[in-house]
Amino acid sequence: MSTSIVNISPNNPVFDLPIYVARDEGLFADAGIEVRFQAKYSERRPSDADPFQRLKEALFESGKADVYNLCEWAGIDRSEKSSRGAQVLALRPAVAAQAILSLDPAIQEPRDLAGVPIGINERTGSHYTTLQSLEGVLARADILVEHVGVPERRYQALKERTSRAVAVMEPFISLGLKEGAHMVDLTYYRGAEVIAPHLSAEQREAYLAAINEAADRIMADFARYKHYVTEQTHGALAPHELSNHFVRYTHYMVYEPKRFQQVYEWMRSWGLASGDADHARVVASL
Repeated sequence: MSTSIVNISPNNPVFDLPIYVARDEGLFADAGIEVRFQAKYSERRPSDADPFQRLKEALFESGKADVYNLCEWAGIDRSEKSSRGAQVLALRPAVAAQAILSLDPAIQEPRDLAGVPIGINERTGSHYTTLQSLEGVLARADILVEHVGVPERRYQALKERTSRAVAVMEPFISLGLKEGAHMVDLTYYRGAEVIAPHLSAEQREAYLAAINEAADRIMADFARYKHYVTEQTHGALAPHELSNHFVRYTHYMVYEPKRFQQVYEWMRSWGLASGDADHARVVASL
């Protein structure tokens, strides 16, 4: 079997974990593809409010990367606006918790967040999930979000008390709980695998099959792989301190048209989509 190369733009390690495992344990090689990260996650750019100035989008749009993953809503947004013709291939294996954390004793439940700016990274999972999880409790006018930046920056803003509440995922949920923060809200969400249009059906199938097998290995022995995720905390959180409860890994899902339409209409209702779903490129099936 000849080996084809698939270049990856990095995302947060908790979401890229199946890719690390498939790469390091030879699952991509067994599938006949070579996966190359085009940068380290730690090399990403400052958290520009323009998503296409951020590392993973910039690498993809410049043609240096063929695949990256991000939240479901952002996958739609990027495919809608991509100058390269990005497509949403599938919903990724990582099913992650997004928690709103606070150190403020006056903030104990979601209703206490009315009028409180919540630290997010604009047009990423932290942004969309905050809106989605709070709109069932608060009037939309009372939900305030504030662009703070990448997860590390949001967590630092929480510790420095420049943000009264922030939205984060692992490993910062576990780290926050360890360091005295409390959860105000929690929701789970999936993400999307965004691909370049030139990848063949065979490359797509090989890539997805390998990350499926990696997800199975992670769920069979999560402790074995936690170090990939906690490395982001630079020693503040040991692998055994990462909770088992705030992320899980399953097989990818084909993005069904009904779900896409529901999500797109919700985004449009917040002014986060153009209003023309035909502009978003979604691979309906392999």
